Amino acid sequence: MFRGKKYKDSSKLIDRSVQYEVADAMDLVVKSATAKFDETVEIHIKLGVDSRHADQQVRGAIVLPNGTGKTRKVLVFAKDAKLDEAKEAGADYAGGMELVEKIQKENWFDFDVVVATPDMMGVVGRLGKVLGPKGLMPSPKAGTVTPNVTAAVKEIKAGKIEYRLDKTNIIHCPIGKASFGSEKLVENFNALMDAVIKAKPAAAKGQYIKSCTLASTMGPGVKVATAKM
Repeated sequence: MFRGKKYKDSSKLIDRSVQYEVADAMDLVVKSATAKFDETVEIHIKLGVDSRHADQQVRGAIVLPNGTGKTRKVLVFAKDAKLDEAKEAGADYAGGMELVEKIQKENWFDFDVVVATPDMMGVVGRLGKVLGPKGLMPSPKAGTVTPNVTAAVKEIKAGKIEYRLDKTNIIHCPIGKASFGSEKLVENFNALMDAVIKAKPAAAKGQYIKSCTLASTMGPGVKVATAKM
């Protein structure tokens, strides 16, 4: 794979054989984010669980203390008074069957998060095949199926993120922008790690946090020491 000069220069800062303490790892990630745009910092956590088993799923949502640095477009499926509530809370789009048809017929996906009131899930369920693979299907665990649409929309706008396992038992999550600086990114990191640790399934045996790596959009990965976690 071709690697640019900036990537190679950044890689020289990092010893791939070392697991760094969180603050040191974050400093290296910020220093190695040298692209012309404000790079997103991501965390990749390998867990000692088997996502094929329902009782070993790890999924949830958390509002990061310093937000994500990204403005997310929110679509709310609701009706009657809840529709007005969603719009007042700052939802970018709010509606019912007409939005389901827009997604189905026009392949419209100009949104980042979908929220639905419980009474709308029968309608939203028709979109399972298109929303599911994109990770957009509303879920009670993520707080996106809720009668309290005001709180849901405001939390998402404030920097709420969802974490969930992929098929290889890894959680991939953005925790902010490189421009936040190490201190704020470490606060976001700690908040997310606490949530993931608290979400440990009772059925999980052995070492829970197998490995943890931090990286910016264009930068190399930095391993984080997980022994204390």
